[in-house]
Amino acid sequence: MSSATFPHLFEPLEIRGKRLKNRIMSSGHDTSMPADNLVNDQLVAYHRARAKGGVGLIVLQVAGVHDSARYTSHVLMATDDECIEGYRQLADACHAEGTVVLSQVFHPGREIMESSDGLLTVAWSASASPNERFRVMPRALDQRMIDEIVAGYGAAARRLSEAGLDGVEIVASHGYLPAQFLNPRVNHREDGYNGDLDARLRFVREVILAVRANCPEDFIVGMRISADERDPEGLTEDESLTAALALQGQLDYLHLVAGTSASIGGAIHIVPPMAIEAAYLASTAGTFKSRLDIPLFVTGRINQPQEAESILARGQADVCGMTRALICDPQMPNKAANGRSDDVRACIACNQACIGHFHRGYPISCIQHPETGRELTYGESKPATVRKRVMVVGGGPAGMKAAAVAAQRGHEVTLFEAANQLGGQVLLAQLLPRRAEFGGAATNLQREMELAGVQVQRNVRVDRALVELERPDLVILATGAKPYWPAFERGGDLQVVDAWQVLRDEVQLGRSVVVTDWRGDWIAPGIAERLACNGHQVRLAVSGPHCGESLPLYVRDQMAGELHKIGIPITPYARLYGCDDNTVYMTHAACGEPMLFEEVDTLVLCQGHQPVDDLGAGLEGLVDFRRIGDCLAPRTVEEAIYEGLKLAWSI
Repeated sequence: MSSATFPHLFEPLEIRGKRLKNRIMSSGHDTSMPADNLVNDQLVAYHRARAKGGVGLIVLQVAGVHDSARYTSHVLMATDDECIEGYRQLADACHAEGTVVLSQVFHPGREIMESSDGLLTVAWSASASPNERFRVMPRALDQRMIDEIVAGYGAAARRLSEAGLDGVEIVASHGYLPAQFLNPRVNHREDGYNGDLDARLRFVREVILAVRANCPEDFIVGMRISADERDPEGLTEDESLTAALALQGQLDYLHLVAGTSASIGGAIHIVPPMAIEAAYLASTAGTFKSRLDIPLFVTGRINQPQEAESILARGQADVCGMTRALICDPQMPNKAANGRSDDVRACIACNQACIGHFHRGYPISCIQHPETGRELTYGESKPATVRKRVMVVGGGPAGMKAAAVAAQRGHEVTLFEAANQLGGQVLLAQLLPRRAEFGGAATNLQREMELAGVQVQRNVRVDRALVELERPDLVILATGAKPYWPAFERGGDLQVVDAWQVLRDEVQLGRSVVVTDWRGDWIAPGIAERLACNGHQVRLAVSGPHCGESLPLYVRDQMAGELHKIGIPITPYARLYGCDDNTVYMTHAACGEPMLFEEVDTLVLCQGHQPVDDLGAGLEGLVDFRRIGDCLAPRTVEEAIYEGLKLAWSI
């Protein structure tokens, strides 16, 4: 496979006799799909879809090498021969599409997120150095446990080799166990595993030797490491580079990432949100690449083939990890190779359904491509048995997804939008600070509709008479929502506006502003930051225990850091009660005690939304119709797009 547009991206690469057909990698990422800690049909289908999409290399999610490596309740385990058959099915499915398949081998050390029964488990590390993020105080490994774990790496690699995988990647990134030995601020041992660099590398050297000893000569052995753990107590770039140079003679490649699981700030870089610059590790990768003699892989917000091509062309890396890009569009490699890069559904790094699902224990998906993770249900397009005339009312995400999928299945679809632009609330979301990429969700859905042949009528407000004239077989109502204004005590002349009015620049605000937040998402913090940057004095009052309560963790934490840097005070547990001329009255959500915000000029309401469903009642008895998205019940873009898919598949 080759492409004149992306000559470096589609140049094959050979590693230990295995041929990567291109330089695109799906890097190791937990999916929350495994059942009973084993590979299952859902996981096989998920990776098969990316292999069919043309990816050159798949690195499977972490495989625990010892019983103490269970850092989540749904982690894959390679500690028993029972795992071999599932891995064999997965390897066969990907090999059939010409994709090279590796698996990560893993021990988290002190980075324990949860247990299967809710009890706190015993965590082990190089030393009794506490983890800040999960509040874990580990126990120092003794020699017997070290030997067990090292042997576990070797045994796990043997099982993966017997299953037909092409190699393994030792996870020494993100502050996991090998990095805990390597880091002099974590490793306080007084034996041969601490001291100079060579002593601190002893553990990982033993791991590499154990893997090599248990696997055939042509088995790939790579390692992932954080170039910089982005934490004061974490590994620095110089330390990681020095370690990489010392180890490269034992490895077939090095995979570079950033961040650490051990701290809130460092963890943001495990799956960097859209506020982080695209391809932001390219320069650092170039530094490592210039010093190493083995292939270098790099992962970190590489969203599009153009970005990966640039990195490769500049000689900054040999392979690019494009994991979320492949979650969002499994066909991205094939599209790029066939000159269809404009058709690529670009990841917007919202983190909502991928890592956001993982952190809540659900199988990962994608807000733009809800087929991801649901390949067993939606993996193969199902042509309609009877072609119908479908009328979609509303050009937001729900309506566009329903229209695109219905048309793909063979229905005659026309979408009507009252405004002159498609996108619904996505058009507002992209106006918030560091959220511009969110607009890509609307752009991508419009392209899907174009390719599917959907007819679009803009600036048309649908009523009963138009439905009677069009005579559709089915009407899909996707008319969205509008800001919700709760009932509250109002006296005096304090200016009160909602978030939409602010984003549309429909109002002139006073200098002192209180932003009240019921939803706990990114709207109120974004409004607060936007106003503060425009010179207003802003206070943010949230009804929950903390700002961004309902957001994916890394999005929330990055945002919280930005609000702190610009000095926006945040009051939690604040429920709106009322206002007068210059005071906003709140009550404490837990105890009901009053909370006063004085000397206020403007109150901005971010109190959620209510459905816009004026048309539904008028269609009763006239035509078959269904509601989806916010007009059914206001939620997020993820539910809207998924309901569009689900309904379109049922027609």
